[in-house]
Amino acid sequence: MSKILSLISQVIFFLLINSYLYAHIEHYDKINSLEYELFRNDKKIGFHKYEFERKNEILTIKSIVEFKIVKLGVVLYKYNALSEEMYKDNKLFKFSATTNQNKKKKYANIQYNKQSDEYIIDGSSYKGPSPNDFLVGTWWNHEITNKKAQISAVSGRIIEQKVTFLGDEKVEIDGKTFDTLRYNFSSLKKGVPDKKKLNTDIWYDKETKLWIKAAFDKTGYWEYRLKDYN
Repeated sequence: MSKILSLISQVIFFLLINSYLYAHIEHYDKINSLEYELFRNDKKIGFHKYEFERKNEILTIKSIVEFKIVKLGVVLYKYNALSEEMYKDNKLFKFSATTNQNKKKKYANIQYNKQSDEYIIDGSSYKGPSPNDFLVGTWWNHEITNKKAQISAVSGRIIEQKVTFLGDEKVEIDGKTFDTLRYNFSSLKKGVPDKKKLNTDIWYDKETKLWIKAAFDKTGYWEYRLKDYN
């Protein structure tokens, strides 16, 4: 009986995931901006904003993230990053990002190569090709739940991932309740250093697929919480 129940659970999970395979970025057709607040140990430390621009069938998404950790008036850690994603026909064809991670500079540039039908990555951690079905790990696009790997938006590193659906969950932010789907993203490759290991929970709105929240535990408990969108 336990084997049958396990099989049924796997089938339901498969159907649930694949029901979203064709739910592309059209879900964001009416979204012009997204804004998140970033918390560490339940203390607000920064923000992350996205701006969506549409022109001549091209969707451009510009992003800025800034945060700092302060203790007794002293800045212990400071982070800021700028990125730009460009899509046509729901397909990423160009990405660029620069990051200043506590005075350490990192970057990622991705370009779609039509001849080889793959991405070419020039990043501070990886330079080379990537399959064109991998997605940049910027989290706003729920299609990342269907990918075998994501490309680091900070350094271009390819991160093989295991995505686990954790179930439906109600999430309350600033008095507003969202019906969400919760996923865990973890590193698939063994031997990854702890500081680079992926272990992040992501919540997407059940109906709109809007990114609502993210959380992970690394030198403190971190959360992204949706503040506003229009």
